[in-house]
Amino acid sequence: MLTTLQTSYTDTRAADLAWALGRDRLPALAVLNLELSGAKVELRLLGASHQVLLEEREVLCSETVACMPGSSTPLPLGVAKRVGDWEYEFAARVETLSRGSFAGRAQELLALVADHPNGLAGTFPGSPHAFTAMLAQRYEGQVRWRTWHAYPQEGQLVATRTRVGLPMGAATPPLESPALL
Repeated sequence: MLTTLQTSYTDTRAADLAWALGRDRLPALAVLNLELSGAKVELRLLGASHQVLLEEREVLCSETVACMPGSSTPLPLGVAKRVGDWEYEFAARVETLSRGSFAGRAQELLALVADHPNGLAGTFPGSPHAFTAMLAQRYEGQVRWRTWHAYPQEGQLVATRTRVGLPMGAATPPLESPALL
């Protein structure tokens, strides 16, 4: 799903992004609710930021990547934590691209996410390459999502990758049918 976000572009620097796990639901400009083999996933666009809420069985997970005033946790390159019996892994990277490369990459990512049933992307008025995009999937008993935050004025693209689920190699929960794997 592709939408134009009706707001001013306020998160204007990749370096201002911070990461948080466990924050309460924040006001969103666009939301996509998904059901992924028993997991409830809510993809939330918060301007040039994102929040993902995951609920499965008794596990609740909230990931926020945003400009959060007063936050002491900058955007990390990687995080691994336990959330109940589940593992949470997060990774981020910042790419700096030339103007032409940035425009091409922006178009490629928006095309990937816009028509995907598990994708949500929001563009900002005034800049066709200012966007936030998210894509979620269920794979091998885990819920995974990727996000992209575009900062065309800096030529920077922040890409994140998250995985939540049982440790790799652990028995798959009985929720999934072996025929579907």
